[in-house]
Amino acid sequence: MPPANAAEQVVFVTGAFRRSIPVADLAHLAETGEARGLLGDVLRLGRQNPAELAKLLNVQIRLPLVLTSRLLGTRIGEAALSRVARIVFPLKAPGVAVPALRAATILGLEKGGGSLSPLGFLQAYPNRDLAVSLPELKIAFNRLNSVTEVVRSFLETDLGGQSGAAGSGTTP
Repeated sequence: MPPANAAEQVVFVTGAFRRSIPVADLAHLAETGEARGLLGDVLRLGRQNPAELAKLLNVQIRLPLVLTSRLLGTRIGEAALSRVARIVFPLKAPGVAVPALRAATILGLEKGGGSLSPLGFLQAYPNRDLAVSLPELKIAFNRLNSVTEVVRSFLETDLGGQSGAAGSGTTP
């Protein structure tokens, strides 16, 4: 079978449960703001605004192509890609998740003229089915929330300079 030129499905996986959303439906949402098919049903059931998801799909991040390519080839880049690869990977070939993520980033940047959006990433992903592990995604969100709470707590203390003598610039 010839290699895919882009992801055709985003497959949400949790245990034996799998649900697919066609990338074409995500592209339609990004272009029109209108959700259709299973995506429309999911957004309706979750009481989510399709226009908000459309905005997220179109967010452009400018990155220098050569520098990004070099960074993704370093140990730090490999470590970051390995962490993301626990969440996002080719459905039938999870062992090649890191190269697939790297390729989608570089190809997406090249196609986007130095900008990358979530939709552009999907359209450059070199595998037909991009799997998203819901349990791993939940773990990542929980960690992110924990870090956010630590930062918020720090900022609300005297150490954060928000109140008391530490915030006034005087020393006791």
